[in-house]
Order: sequence, then structure tokens, then C-alpha cells
Amino acid sequence: MPKIHYSNMDNISVVKTFKEIRQWREERRRKVKDLSFVVPSVPPQLAYLGANRQDTTITWIGHSTFFIQYEGMNIITDPVWAQRLGLEKRLVPPGMAIGDVPPVDLILISHSHYDHMHVASIRRLYHAKTTVVVPAGLGRKMQRKGFRNCVEMQWWESLNFGGIKLSFVPTQHWTRRTPFDTNTSHWGGFVLEPARPERLAEAGEQGGEGGHKLPPNLYFAGDSGYFPGFKEIGRRFKVHIAMMPIGAYEPEWFMASQHVNPEEAVQAFLDVGAETMIPMHYGAFRLADDTAREALGRMEAAHKERGLAGERIRTLGNGETLVIHPEER
Repeated sequence: MPKIHYSNMDNISVVKTFKEIRQWREERRRKVKDLSFVVPSVPPQLAYLGANRQDTTITWIGHSTFFIQYEGMNIITDPVWAQRLGLEKRLVPPGMAIGDVPPVDLILISHSHYDHMHVASIRRLYHAKTTVVVPAGLGRKMQRKGFRNCVEMQWWESLNFGGIKLSFVPTQHWTRRTPFDTNTSHWGGFVLEPARPERLAEAGEQGGEGGHKLPPNLYFAGDSGYFPGFKEIGRRFKVHIAMMPIGAYEPEWFMASQHVNPEEAVQAFLDVGAETMIPMHYGAFRLADDTAREALGRMEAAHKERGLAGERIRTLGNGETLVIHPEER
């Protein structure tokens, strides 16, 4: 049976030629960068996170890995605890040791690139009650690796897991793990919403009055170039908190179709209509020519240029937790 090959909206291709890759390598050798800045680490709140079943929490582990607590479930996005990716050594330790992560209910994989899907990390986190959620085309591979409780999702598909409605949404990207599997699985982001009808009826669309408050709707953007799909996500979903990539964008002539730059990340945050943005995909590995300091500086400048309130972007340290108590919404 021939393999299915997946594509972007409007069939935008992001795969580069050998000539373009060689040109980037030559440019990189001529650049001088200040690599002294390291993303600060914050001791994780292990006791609180281990006991919490009520509050919504978002803990940044580093790169695109978050530990999220939502509607009583423990969730990991794009788990990567690797100390190296090929020749690139990790620049800062993971924000939480993998052995300290509370038992995980859901593992969400945005796509199969090595900096988003580290199989050894998944093995450490996976147990009998864990569900691994992957893009279409990746399920059989994961099951062959022993992750029997694995669910595939298509773009715009929604599934319920406990009290969570999980939706898989488009990004503009690509995927490959070997020379022979380019784009044979899809890529995307995830939207998390409360699923239980009684919660919705009790709290109402905007949180209701008097009763329990709904948790915020979360959007994990995965990895993406800037594309019209961000506006479509904003039309289809009410997003409160968006986890947006800001790094691995330089040189922009090479990276633009697959990775947003910091200004585009802020615009994508506005496109989806979110209230709060948490930046990610920077500072853990040097995957392109930009630095963490440059990415954060450009993001902050774009933030100010658009006149956004200071609290609308929450930059977390490695291991830092953003806590949203039920009474806050």
C-alpha cells in the first residue's frame, strides 16, 4: 500500500533543497553570536504539582515541553528530556527532572521531529493508564514502539478525554525522522477545553456568575510558520492562553515557511484571539542561528509596538509554573 503524504494548507511546501541547506551552513560559519545568555531556571513546585487536582497549571520544562494540569488530568506536550539532539547539546537543564513528573494521563505530540518527539522520554513517562495522542499517520509507528494506548487525530477533529475536549488544529510545517518518511505523518497544534456539559451549563460561556468557574481554554501551537490558519483557529475557538513558538527563525529566508519569527508569533497570538501568550521553542537547543536573547528582545519589542498590556505575555523560566485558580476566571 502506498504511503500517504500530508501537506499544508494551500499546499505550501517547506522542504528545503540541498543547495539551500548548504547556503545556510556557509552563512552560519560567518556569523558571530553572543551565546552567554541562558534562560533562567526556577525550582519547580513539586509538592504542589504532585497534590494538585483543582487548579489549572502550566509548567515550562523547556523548548516545547510543558507539564499541564487541566480538569484533573496531567498532560505533557512534546516531551523532550534529551541532553543532546544530534550534535547540539542542551543549553539549559529541563525545568523538572523526568523522574519528578507526576503520573501522566495524556502525552500530546504535535509532530515527529526529534526536538518534539523524543521516544526515550515518552517511554519514561508512559504507563498503563497513559494515552499518547499523535497526528494522523504516526499511530502505527508509535504502537510498534510499544505505546499501545495511542490515538491518532486529523486536523479539526475533537475527542473527549475525561473532562477535556481536545481538538487537533492545523499548523504550517513538515515532518521527517528518516530519509524515507518525509511528511508521511501530519503536524499540528492542540486546543484544550472543558468537556463536561454540566460544567458548561453551570458556568456559562464566559464563566457564569456565582458558581464554579470554567478553566481557561488552552492552545498549544506546536511548530509553525505564519499562515492564515491562525485566524481560522481564532474563528473556531475561544482561546484564553496560547503557548506560541518564538525561536529557530534565523536565517529568515530559510526558516520563514516553517517557523514564525517573534513578531509573527505575537501576530499569531492576536490572530487566535488569546488573552495571554506564553512563549516557547527557544533557549533549550540551538536549532537555528538566532539566540534566546534575540528572540525574547524582538518579542518584547513587538509586544510594545502593538500597545499590548504588559501582563498579556507571560515569559516563564525553566521549571516555572503559571497557576490559574478556578476563582480567577
